[in-house]
Amino acid sequence: MDWTRYAIYWLPDGPLGRAGADWLGWDARAGQACATGREDTEEPRRYGFHATLKPPFRLVQGTNAEALGVVARALAARTMPEDLGRLSVARLGRFCALVPDRNPSEVAAAMVAGLDAFRAPPDAAELARRRSGGLTPGQDRLLARWGYPYVMDGFRMHLTLTGPHPSDGAEAEAAAHFANGLGPHRIEVVSLVGEDAQGRFHLVEDLPLRGHAADPTDSAATASRTA
Repeated sequence: MDWTRYAIYWLPDGPLGRAGADWLGWDARAGQACATGREDTEEPRRYGFHATLKPPFRLVQGTNAEALGVVARALAARTMPEDLGRLSVARLGRFCALVPDRNPSEVAAAMVAGLDAFRAPPDAAELARRRSGGLTPGQDRLLARWGYPYVMDGFRMHLTLTGPHPSDGAEAEAAAHFANGLGPHRIEVVSLVGEDAQGRFHLVEDLPLRGHAADPTDSAATASRTA
C-alpha cells in the first residue's frame, strides 16, 4: 500500500496493546476497527494506541519507502533498548494519557535524527498551524530544525487516551481499564507505521532494538537513493 505519511511509534503488543486498541476503537497492529471506541477518543483513534518516537512525516523527494525500511531497520539494530518503568494515567494539558516513569529520550532522539534525511520539510500552512497554538522560542527552534516542536529536549513520551475534551471520570476509568497492563515496561521494539488515505495509521514493520555497532557500509545517504 502507498502510505501518505510514515512515523516511528512504540506500538505496545500483548495485554497493554489490546487494552489500548479496545479503548480507542482502532487496532493499528491489525489495521482494523475493534470494539466501538469511546466518544472522547474520536480524535486520537485514527493514530492507534501508541507513543510517538518520530512524528509523522511525508517522504522527501528522491527517497522511497523501501529505502526508508532499510535505514530504519539498521538504525533500530544499533539503538539500545530503554526501560520505561511503570505507566500511570495523567492529565496532559486538555487530554488524558498514559505516561512512563522514565522518558526514553535516547531512543526517541535516535529515531528523530537517524531518519531525518527521509523527512520532507513542513510547508508554510503546517508551520503556521503549529505556531498558532503558541510555542516557546525553544519549541519554535525544534519545529524549524526537526519539523515538530516536541522532540529532542522537548520530548515527553505519552500514549494518548482521549481528545481535548475527556468525559467526566475518564482518568478513573482509564486507571481501571489499563490496571493489568501498566508494567513495568521496556522499549525493545519500535514500529514503522504508515498513514492510509483515510488518515488511519497501520503497522508496517516492527523493528527490534539490538544495540549493535553501526555497520560502516550502511548509510542513510546511500540507502535513501531511489532504486
